[in-house]
Amino acid sequence: MTTTKNLKVSAIICAAGSGKRAGFNENKLLHPLMGAPALYHTLKKFDIPEVDEVIVTSSAFDIKSITALAAPFNYKVIAGGATRTESVSLALAHVTGDIVLIHDGARPFVTQKLIKECIDCVERFGSGICALPVTDTLAGVNYGLITTVPDRSSVMRLQTPQGFFTDEIRRAYSFAGGQSFYDDSSVYAAFIGKPHIVAGDEDNIKLTYASDFERYLPPVTPPAGKRAGIGVDVHSFGDGNFVTLGGVKIPCDRGIIAHSDGDVIMHALCDSLFSAAGLEDIGRHFPDSDPAYAGADSVKLFKCALKEVKKAGYVPTNISITVQAEKPKLAPYTAQMKQNIARAAWLDESAVAIAAGTSEGLGFVGEGLGICAYALTVVDRG
Repeated sequence: MTTTKNLKVSAIICAAGSGKRAGFNENKLLHPLMGAPALYHTLKKFDIPEVDEVIVTSSAFDIKSITALAAPFNYKVIAGGATRTESVSLALAHVTGDIVLIHDGARPFVTQKLIKECIDCVERFGSGICALPVTDTLAGVNYGLITTVPDRSSVMRLQTPQGFFTDEIRRAYSFAGGQSFYDDSSVYAAFIGKPHIVAGDEDNIKLTYASDFERYLPPVTPPAGKRAGIGVDVHSFGDGNFVTLGGVKIPCDRGIIAHSDGDVIMHALCDSLFSAAGLEDIGRHFPDSDPAYAGADSVKLFKCALKEVKKAGYVPTNISITVQAEKPKLAPYTAQMKQNIARAAWLDESAVAIAAGTSEGLGFVGEGLGICAYALTVVDRG
């Protein structure tokens, strides 16, 4: 197929799901990953000259948070549907480019090289589907029995992005009706033709389970006979004139987008405490879908967490917190934060450490888009 170079390129980033398999009780794309919401890393990868327009799908519940993440890139955010197929179909109505790439928001490790190669493949062949060879033996299974073993050379593992000429994939989706498909290449294959393959990338993994996030946390070795847990929380800036950190209300030119008071320090601390005791995370104990926790005081949530951990037979002995923020300046408030935490946990202040810093203008925090906190808690039998 002959095409004209320098066509306008659009991208759709699918972020309307709930990510239930990760077990966070929130959209996994808003869960912290390397100091930022996971979705931030995906959005950043498409901020390149080769992509002229980006449309992000979101659930109604997450649209405020996702809009805040997309705003610095001038990406358009739309409400998605009940399924991925429906969300993409809705997003295609907003696409103005000649070529469209469709990408899973849960693949933040996509490279800009792969994005460009996908665009090039569409220009040359009319479609471009990132795929990798299969190294394990695959089997068709029915009722616990292997029924077929396909030839590995005839199958591949499909990834995103998947690229198409906009008019063709839009037409394919119009034919799909109410059917649901696993990916966009399946829609294209069903109604347009055979999609063309682009060599994928082994690092372009899809974040699916909690363990996919945990691999990016540092290893921790607690003192002999004790247990330790790590917690991390991150929130985007939104409207407001203060932030709450460590139970201290701090003047700021922005507020925090959150269901509770948005205290990332206390949220990270709760998660580290639960982790050390082997309990489920903060989202399970204080779900953001529960109206009872709307605007909740996170120091009070921390006290509730302490009670749960004590029931499990543990008490905290040491707490270490690192918070990263370009604004507001935190140094004048860390002593009060330390006091608040020590009192709540019935610890001497010497057992609580708080380090506050910036990200030197780098990344999500450095660009002034939000605040991130890490917490390490050591517990002992109580």
